[in-house]
Amino acid sequence: MAAEAFQHTVRAPALFAGIGVHTGVYTRVAVRPAGPDTGIVFVRTDAIGTDNRVLVGPDTVCKTQLGTVIGNQAGVTVATIEHLMCALVMLGIDNALVELDGPEMPIMDGSALPFVQVLDRAGRRMQDAPRRYIEMLGTVEVVDGDKRAALKPAASFEVAFEIRFPTAVIGRQFVDMAMDEHAFRAELADCRTFGFLHEVEVLRSLGLARGGSLENVVVIEGDRILNPEGLRRPDEFVRHKALDAIGDLFVLGAPIIGRFEGELAGHAINNQLVRAVAADADAWRWRTLVEDLAEAV
Repeated sequence: MAAEAFQHTVRAPALFAGIGVHTGVYTRVAVRPAGPDTGIVFVRTDAIGTDNRVLVGPDTVCKTQLGTVIGNQAGVTVATIEHLMCALVMLGIDNALVELDGPEMPIMDGSALPFVQVLDRAGRRMQDAPRRYIEMLGTVEVVDGDKRAALKPAASFEVAFEIRFPTAVIGRQFVDMAMDEHAFRAELADCRTFGFLHEVEVLRSLGLARGGSLENVVVIEGDRILNPEGLRRPDEFVRHKALDAIGDLFVLGAPIIGRFEGELAGHAINNQLVRAVAADADAWRWRTLVEDLAEAV
């Protein structure tokens, strides 16, 4: 409990590199230590002569088509941040400078596991500042047609997600679990992004999926999976959607004490929910566990 009550940053720089799933651009990344109350700040080291710092927040998300993109007023953007954001919040990293020399975070193997591994090697350092949680006091819900996303009060962080696809390899999948670091490592971290072969040409015409391959995406054609290794879990698809949602929620700037529910949801409605929560001051409060520790003494 004591460690969870205080903010953390990385102990040493976490270094990695790879291609972006949409841009296909090879990018090098360094996740560096940052002071208390910094939050997560992306720094585009290749953006010269302009404001190259992009803060993470509900209002800095500027695009949500097949990934979460953040940007600043100078027009500098960083794409596909959700997998790293998920790893950071679930490993308890509150403050970090994420330096990258390209427009998009590397997709790695399509999951959050490579980020977990590099962050584990870098280590964590506790800081002399209480960690602030967003504790849900009421329900905030966003509905768009058959898509729904909600945050509700709960004693801890819980994630529930449902997806439905006509292909037999997915069908209807549902996951509902209490989510902490242990559960994340064991149940979600290795679950990869997925896509459909018939969509690839359309996506590439839109400037997307240029770096996608069987190395970083589970590819579905009709009722079969093209990846020779198959799935890591029978319900890997819905688990990856839950992973995405956790990363999208962390743009609020703090871990959540509450229950997330997503039904057919994606990055767009996740961000609609984040903005709705940020705008509804009566639905949540800031909470620190330092106060709980003091009361227990």
